[in-house]
Amino acid sequence: MPRRDRVRVAAVQPRGYPFDTAAAVEDVCAATAAAAARGAELVLFPEAFVGGYPWGLAFGTSVGGRKPAGRRTFARYHDGAVAIPGPETEKMGRAAKEAGVHLAVGVIEKGAVHSPDTLFCTLLYVAPDGTVAGLHRKLKPTAAERLIWGEGDGSTLPVLDTPFARVGGLICWENYMPLARMAMYGKGVEVYLAPTADSRDRWQATLRHIALEGRCFVIGCNQFVTRDHYPPDLEILAELEDWPHTLSRGGSAIYSPLGELLAGPLVGEAGVLHADLDLDDIPRSKFDFDVVGHYARPDVFDFRVREEPLTAVGISHRNR
Repeated sequence: MPRRDRVRVAAVQPRGYPFDTAAAVEDVCAATAAAAARGAELVLFPEAFVGGYPWGLAFGTSVGGRKPAGRRTFARYHDGAVAIPGPETEKMGRAAKEAGVHLAVGVIEKGAVHSPDTLFCTLLYVAPDGTVAGLHRKLKPTAAERLIWGEGDGSTLPVLDTPFARVGGLICWENYMPLARMAMYGKGVEVYLAPTADSRDRWQATLRHIALEGRCFVIGCNQFVTRDHYPPDLEILAELEDWPHTLSRGGSAIYSPLGELLAGPLVGEAGVLHADLDLDDIPRSKFDFDVVGHYARPDVFDFRVREEPLTAVGISHRNR
């Protein structure tokens, strides 16, 4: 198949729907159709969008103690997580098929075959035929995220072939892990997805660095979330009292393989970024730097990724 020379992509920066999975799925379906109507063939949604990124919540925890209200809130959060495959992924699959797009969505996953009661922060890939094309479970939840999410393993680090480019990525602060990035580069990623919950200005430096280091397009994607987006009956809502009204400013952006800003950053509102990627920029950018090619030193450095599924009891399970 001849290589495509251009593709339009979209980074959706939605408002938040914490503890409202059904509304988040509806937003995915509607925004996917709208992005496709503007010509997008690849549509990205933020980290933990479906299932919710719980900014500001401690789930009633302290060192050495957990409160009953926090446990009940976690049970509510667990109920809002999605199975892969499951009704929510099937609905998003139908939306991708109707739109004819490659869809990538940050979800909170439950029911993994090797850890059915653990939640994972997962990047779900859906093909244009509506099927699940792959998934990536966050390798290292950051700080208090470890209270609610488990750790992924090397068996879910896909880089997927599409008609226009090889697509893969990492979630939020995984992108600070040099070896995780190197795994993506080694698999030939050309369009690198970086869904996140980090809305600080300094995050833009990370997105630009990945573009320059990997000589790949980078799509960064976040949510715009305020305290008003939380349900008013949440038992631990008082934990938000010391937080600002705006919990996440957004900051979605798209960068070229030479670190040029193609769209965004989108800050302070919900919206959608579109960019037309000139795929010939990828080989042009590697003229003077190729991290796994002429700039690599395999005679000096040795690196491998353990891609076997891991379980606590040593039983190997294949991911669905």
